[in-house]
Amino acid sequence: MLILEIGKLKTEVLEKYIFDNLKFNRKEVLVSGGTGLDNAVMDFGSDLIVASTDPITGASKNLGSLAINISVNDVSCQCADPVGVLMTLLIPPTANIEDLKTIVEDASRTARELNVDIVGGHTEVTDAVNKILLSTTVLGRVKKDKRPNIDSIKNGDIVAISKYIGIEGTSIIANEKDEVAEILTKEELDFAKSLSKEISVLKESRLASKYSVKHMHDITEGGLMGAVWETSRAINYGIRIYEDLIPILDVTKKITNFYEIDPRRLISSGSMLMIFDEEDFLKFQKEAKEKSIKVTKIGEVNSKNEAAILSSDTELILSDPGADELYKIL
Repeated sequence: MLILEIGKLKTEVLEKYIFDNLKFNRKEVLVSGGTGLDNAVMDFGSDLIVASTDPITGASKNLGSLAINISVNDVSCQCADPVGVLMTLLIPPTANIEDLKTIVEDASRTARELNVDIVGGHTEVTDAVNKILLSTTVLGRVKKDKRPNIDSIKNGDIVAISKYIGIEGTSIIANEKDEVAEILTKEELDFAKSLSKEISVLKESRLASKYSVKHMHDITEGGLMGAVWETSRAINYGIRIYEDLIPILDVTKKITNFYEIDPRRLISSGSMLMIFDEEDFLKFQKEAKEKSIKVTKIGEVNSKNEAAILSSDTELILSDPGADELYKIL
């Protein structure tokens, strides 16, 4: 009997038991769920509708903000403007009304900051969960000629990411685990906790859309390794990443060293993986710098049908990363 691990389903399981059982007959459906694809795209006439859904399962703090951001990030991968959010809250009998109030206020504040409306959902108290489970579905819109063109990707295209790897994981661990205070200074701990405010990738997505970005993938569960491997599967090209170019914060290094986990496999919402033609990337990077958005070239597309991370003396061929490193701690 197949034993399921905590975290995202392994790709072979996802494809065999989920994707192979989904059949699409509507002509409006242009993009459906798949490995390395963060959302669905439907043609509703003048605009395309982009939809994505995600639960929050690895954190117990900042739930409202995380839930709004992660779904908005997914539709951002198609350069879509997020319009509405549906929010489902499953609440255990042990929770109280203050827990609910905090989550909804947090979600509402984040939605206002991103200019997206919470338009509905479902709220229920149930003993089917042992902690609050929050799931969001975001609907966005994009013009047909503004979507990233994955079919234009070619050998030698630039692979880049925004901000730093491990942002979300660093924030969650700093907020959830008391012993982190023993390895970080107060200033470092406050900074690590504050990274929960850096989870949105909407700004870099909107800017990337100006420069003919070819593909984007929000770096979530499985971290950079998972995102690179999934992207390679989605684009049907190899990807080479250079270890010494990967941007990582000192607080992330300290936390991951303490827990002996790999920051490259740590959940990283707040960082967007992007593919550009080299000339377009240089223009994008220049304006990003002017707007104080950190963007780093970390590798390139190649014709080999594999994803790999290269250091000075090793080549690590990537495969399905399995459960996120976060689950080893929480």
